[in-house]
Amino acid sequence: MKAFRLDELEAERAANDGAYLQFVRERNMSVGLYALDAGALDPQQPHQQDEVYFVVSGRASITVGIETTQVGRGSVVYVPAGTAHKFHHITEDLRVMVVFSPPES
Repeated sequence: MKAFRLDELEAERAANDGAYLQFVRERNMSVGLYALDAGALDPQQPHQQDEVYFVVSGRASITVGIETTQVGRGSVVYVPAGTAHKFHHITEDLRVMVVFSPPES
């Protein structure tokens, strides 16, 4: 078993000065914590993997392909592999758990 605490993951991510911290990598999936502060720009490019975002905290909009929706704590968004997507209009610091399948390259 692997068990994690979000506050510890956030501290580790911040200590490494990165927006993304991968904390699980297995044969069929990987999981990470993604952080974008209010007003930040999301630099993501399309990924080769399917992904699911679970918003832990914060508020923003996300555009996936041509569809846009607002997200906040508790929102879950699926992004098919190869699809352009970005968080934007980030009004509260955003913390998102990301699941990639297969694992992120």
